[in-house]
Amino acid sequence: MAAPLRSGIGVGSRQDTRAVHGTSFQKKSRGKLVSIPGTRPSVQNGQLLVSTGVTSLDYVIGGGLAVGTLLLIEEDKYDSYSRMLLKYFLAEGVVCGHSLFLGSARDPPEEILQELPAPVLDDIGCAAGDEGQAKLCDSEGEDSMKIAWRYQNFPKVQTALAASSRFGHYYDVSKTMDPEMRQASKCNTFFLPDELPLKSEAEPSTMNAGYRALLRSIQNLIHREGFDTAAPQNKSRNILRIGLHSLGSPLWGDDICCKESPSDAVSLTSFLYGFRALLRSSLCVGMVTVPSHLIQNRAIMGRVTKLCDTAIALESFRGSERETNPLYKDYHGLLHVRQTPHLNCLVCEVPDTKDLAFKLKRKQFAIERLHLPPDLSDTVSRLSKPDLAESARLLSPACGGTAAGRKHLDF
Repeated sequence: MAAPLRSGIGVGSRQDTRAVHGTSFQKKSRGKLVSIPGTRPSVQNGQLLVSTGVTSLDYVIGGGLAVGTLLLIEEDKYDSYSRMLLKYFLAEGVVCGHSLFLGSARDPPEEILQELPAPVLDDIGCAAGDEGQAKLCDSEGEDSMKIAWRYQNFPKVQTALAASSRFGHYYDVSKTMDPEMRQASKCNTFFLPDELPLKSEAEPSTMNAGYRALLRSIQNLIHREGFDTAAPQNKSRNILRIGLHSLGSPLWGDDICCKESPSDAVSLTSFLYGFRALLRSSLCVGMVTVPSHLIQNRAIMGRVTKLCDTAIALESFRGSERETNPLYKDYHGLLHVRQTPHLNCLVCEVPDTKDLAFKLKRKQFAIERLHLPPDLSDTVSRLSKPDLAESARLLSPACGGTAAGRKHLDF
């Protein structure tokens, strides 16, 4: 007679299992995921992601910005589109209810916050409608599933997310965000002329006084508001979005944009090294814009790129020959992916194409593959009709055949 099957379950879990004809069911314990509005786990490495505010950019960099990482944007020459991406990043944080930190040395942060694009209202309304419909379906499902008594105490699964919990929104750049919506979010600012005293004592550091004050302000905010992972989780967790505008410019007291061999070449890289260390141990995500076209020493720019997790460059057509070229009439510039993050994986996410272009529409900043129509105008103007006829006659035989007339290439 065969020995009876053993379930292999301890005495303490006897109430959670029931043996039916030699089989047993056991409730498995799963790890609790951090539930923060406006975030989602990555399907590739399980990292918690937030949206940049531009859905097409999220797709290009692998699904979004991982929490604890740093995104570098190499500014275009006129700092128009890079500044717009920074506004999208901050506006997405306002809609999702995240905390904000904005640092600048040229324009007051309050002016940048007043220029945030307005979210598309029909997008939010649609999300709210879907949520109400999902709740109605859940209430009907409770009545129809009374027979499943085993699953009555299980947590309900939310089938639709609210507008503030959605991942990625659309914005209307022709309108500015409602001041009441903007003021409802918690925002901290850092304006270098106001934070840096006229006379400061020299401290032994590889960073200049501006970068030291900025890093100290970010560090104090992370510890004060409890964004570091070592803080006790006695309250609901949130994400801190940190946006730093035009680092490396002379306004920050840096000279890497002025000389090929600057005297303070390690100031920016030292700041980025310390800034990324803060991001790694906290629920924060950073976006930094750098005027790379002004940095004459490319080795410095290479070190800056390596110290960031994700790096993209914007090449605007404004002021160049491509602005009047009819081939590029549907686009406003090119987007170059310099670097993608290496997080919890051996091979980084590589975009499927490197020929990317962007265009700024009224309600969307779109990144698309660069599709150029064939340009035959120069070829047709150089060749006359007899030459075209002769070429057609010579190419009519099969490859490798001989033809009389003008000398041509034989395959």
